[in-house]
Amino acid sequence: MLLGSIEAGGTKFVCAVGDEKFNEIDKKIIPTTTPEETLGACIEFFKQYPDLAALSIASFGPIDTNPASEKYGYITDTPKVKWQNCNFVGIMTDALDIPIYWTTDVNGSVYGEYVNLRNKFDNPALVYYTLGTGVGAGAIQNGHFIGGISTPEMGHVRLQRHPADMNFTGICPYHHDCLEGLVSGPTFKARLGISGEDVPDNHPVWDIMAYYVAQAAVQITAILRPQKIIFGGSVSRPAFLERVRKQFAMLWNDYLPVGPLDEYIVNPSVPGNGSATLGNFALAKQLVEENK
Repeated sequence: MLLGSIEAGGTKFVCAVGDEKFNEIDKKIIPTTTPEETLGACIEFFKQYPDLAALSIASFGPIDTNPASEKYGYITDTPKVKWQNCNFVGIMTDALDIPIYWTTDVNGSVYGEYVNLRNKFDNPALVYYTLGTGVGAGAIQNGHFIGGISTPEMGHVRLQRHPADMNFTGICPYHHDCLEGLVSGPTFKARLGISGEDVPDNHPVWDIMAYYVAQAAVQITAILRPQKIIFGGSVSRPAFLERVRKQFAMLWNDYLPVGPLDEYIVNPSVPGNGSATLGNFALAKQLVEENK
């Protein structure tokens, strides 16, 4: 059985094919340009594998995941103008004619972490944040994603400003002071005029951003009480997470036990930034089994 995965990000799409044991057979990275160009390249990649049984897509958003909606399978009101109202699932279904699982990029990642950790924990409850070009999070409990009428938008929670950051206008065009507006990768350029990879680990901006991320960790701890909070993405350097743990300890103030913070607030367990691909393989296999 061959399984397909698309991790659809704001800067690149990672397409992969794996076997039923989730071993990666082939992979291609495709730049995120226009739907016609990027999805066309994805289709060309997967058509090399006529025995593909199912595909799982974990996409940047916002997306419509309500099967009863007229726009199910669409990327909706994304800031990426060319991708607004893109019928992602419809285009891929028409081209490949196979079952497709559709979810957010962070749900794909949290499911990959769930698959990788479930032998170490009894049915782990996890939250996965991506801190990158955008900020989002997915949560899983009892093997199921947490969400209501659609998927959560945890990157847009509002935060208390750091005293040294009062003059910065957050970059989110909708909320400014939300998590994405204050800690996503492009905020380095907005604050400092340089890219995040050029900011040294000892720069004070990391303490400001750690304060915001720790607030989000406190919120999700109080609401969901997960076993682990996992941070991936370009902003989530190990040195940065150590700052987040320190800020979290001060803000949480031992209110309830969460265990050792270096085991609670962590980087992904799946190596090589592969959480979403692993999660997609597992979700695609699940879809095949449900359709038997």
